[in-house]
Amino acid sequence: MRPGRAARARSGDSVTAGPSPFQPPPGPDEQKRRRSVALVGAAVFAAVVCLVAFVAIGRFGGPPASSTSRLELSPTPNVIVAMRELSRLETETFHMERVIELTDEQTHLFGLVQSKDALLLVAVGDVTAGIDLGKLAEGDVVTDWANKRAHVKLPAAEVFSASLDNARTHVVTRSTDTLAERREDLEGQARSKAEAGMKSAAIEGGILTRAGASGERQVRSLLASMGFSEIVIDAAKP
Repeated sequence: MRPGRAARARSGDSVTAGPSPFQPPPGPDEQKRRRSVALVGAAVFAAVVCLVAFVAIGRFGGPPASSTSRLELSPTPNVIVAMRELSRLETETFHMERVIELTDEQTHLFGLVQSKDALLLVAVGDVTAGIDLGKLAEGDVVTDWANKRAHVKLPAAEVFSASLDNARTHVVTRSTDTLAERREDLEGQARSKAEAGMKSAAIEGGILTRAGASGERQVRSLLASMGFSEIVIDAAKP
């Protein structure tokens, strides 16, 4: 027997093999388990960091301020904002009725035959006027809070709307001659003329003057409620 073989035989009855460098990759279940463990570890680490930061801020009061500032509030814009919130200050409304007779005269056969399409409309509606406080500029309001004085320049009163009451506005008569073409837009034209006529009649009746005076009283009351005792209001002419 060779010496090498005898030495190996005397070293022990069994031989344990070391780990093989060619192990198979982990299965899907093992991969999911490893990812879950990693996510849980990351969440725990983030929670610990947040807790430490919270305790440090509460104990030391956070980082020191790098600068200081002082706020000074100017009262004048507050007055303008309060007045602008009223926006269209509707101060006067005229309830009006008007009769509109509208005729469409037509000619046929080179002017030898005359015909017409006519209607009679009774229109009922309202004309509303007031002051648009949204047009106020910063220079239009001057205040002296120490002496409780206010000077306001109001925009001119204007007509906001002239609208018909559709429930009460109606066509009384409608006549169309035999050779005449019936105009389907005739009633719409009559309604438009009724609204325009009501607006003109309301202006002639002094709605703008009344709306301006009423708006001035309401603005004066608003300023008085804010603590001003000396109030001067200049209203533009309509």
